[in-house]
Amino acid sequence: MSLNNKVIVVTGASSGIGALAARMLSEQGATLVLAARSADKLKEIRNGMMGPSKIVELDVGDDESVAAGFKEIYAEFGRVDCLVNNAGYGKFTAFDEMPLHEFEAMMNVNYMGMVRCTKAVLPRMKEARSGRIVNIASIAGKIGTAKSTAYTATKHAVLGFSSALRQEVRPYGITVSTINPGPIDTPFFSLADPEGHYVNNVKWFMMKPERVAKALVHAVRTGTTEINLPWTAGVGAKFYQVFPRLADRLSYRMLNKK
Repeated sequence: MSLNNKVIVVTGASSGIGALAARMLSEQGATLVLAARSADKLKEIRNGMMGPSKIVELDVGDDESVAAGFKEIYAEFGRVDCLVNNAGYGKFTAFDEMPLHEFEAMMNVNYMGMVRCTKAVLPRMKEARSGRIVNIASIAGKIGTAKSTAYTATKHAVLGFSSALRQEVRPYGITVSTINPGPIDTPFFSLADPEGHYVNNVKWFMMKPERVAKALVHAVRTGTTEINLPWTAGVGAKFYQVFPRLADRLSYRMLNKK
């Protein structure tokens, strides 16, 4: 798919992968809608855009905010060619120390936020019989590790949702892609790992955000089903699915770095 003049909405566009991918998509001729809670941060990102763009202050965790935001987008552009569900966050805490409201809040943003935004665009994509939906999941959605029960559950939900929706929308010419990265060097860890313990343990394995942003752009262009990053993590996830008991025993010490 040529990206020239395509209207692409990126949630969580105020930093990290969302901001980088938005710039890359803009360089390829797309019209970007930058959506996030912080208008000030979005303005900074917009200043670095090459092509046309729009800022929409939007909280994916709130029904009314999502409805109002996409109403504004459709009023100006009349369509959304691609939705990138990138907004999300994580906190790494042992299960018995994580308050229930944190589980609810994380699921509300990481999973229900994606559901809200997808519901906002899908009816018109079905009418047009075309569209792309790209969901940012995680390798954590395939391999769970200690101290990430809440976050891992949200990403399992994203993968399950994406797989089911992909089958529903196939007859309409709509594609659903998932990007499943491992640890990335982004501001994500300022909240997920404020003491830096996990980051120090996996620094050698962390990917540059540019690598993941390029994969995201590739998914937008091609509609590919799934991209696992790095490829070794994808192989590990396959091994875990086929031989769960053995993989769990072999990987326990290697994976539990939080």
